[in-house]
Amino acid sequence: MEIQVLGPLSAEVNGASIVPTAGKPRQILALLALYPGRVMPVPTLMEEIWGTKLPESALTTLQTYILQLRRRLGTALGPGAPGTAKDVLATRHGGYLLQIPQESVDVHAYEALVAGGQIAFDEGDDERAASMLRKALDLWQGPALVDVKVGPILEIEVLRLAESRLVTTERRIDVDLRLGRHSELLAELTELMARNPQHEGLHSQAMVALYRSGRQATALDVYRRLRARLIGELGVEPSQQLQRLHQAMLRVDPALDVVAGPRRSSTFDLYAA
Repeated sequence: MEIQVLGPLSAEVNGASIVPTAGKPRQILALLALYPGRVMPVPTLMEEIWGTKLPESALTTLQTYILQLRRRLGTALGPGAPGTAKDVLATRHGGYLLQIPQESVDVHAYEALVAGGQIAFDEGDDERAASMLRKALDLWQGPALVDVKVGPILEIEVLRLAESRLVTTERRIDVDLRLGRHSELLAELTELMARNPQHEGLHSQAMVALYRSGRQATALDVYRRLRARLIGELGVEPSQQLQRLHQAMLRVDPALDVVAGPRRSSTFDLYAA
């Protein structure tokens, strides 16, 4: 079985899709897929589908949805399969689970690559870090579960994954800056700033990329516009790190030209106290 949740929900067995068209069974499949090999308690599944307003027939209806998923799974497995649909989508005391390896689900491959990239970053192997983080991000085909109408449980997972994607993107850009790829990053950072207009880390990366590309005035303008936005919308000044980065650019600090050095930190913390 191969399952993708980093984008539209996809689940295939022997090349055949087992993703149901109905909304609630899709939610169940998505939630089980995020935790392969782990029992998902019945109350959690019910909360995802109905929230706090459970119908009287909630348990019976949930069992019907599980049966529908097993039927699709059984059809895809075929008569010669070593296991049955009940072996794959198994019942356990108090819940259900997908009996599949973690690596069958793209989110677990993504998280393994991110972890490997972080280790490489900490060890100073920027080329390997950039490669692993880029491979992790390439697994994304759009927002997580973009075609699933999520309930309260899946909503938390979708938010968690979106934040992880942004943090991983920021770390990959840190590495690319250390490798001297500042000019290549400008278009990507312009889009990321537009999508995250108050994100200081991304703005600091854009400032450094512009500065190293010989565009000091534009880098300073990025700071000016962010500062005006933070004051106007939140009533706060930029962080001390960003203010120090701004001052360093005004005085043309030679440290800004250092692409790769001994310090293993983010671009945002370049001038941390």
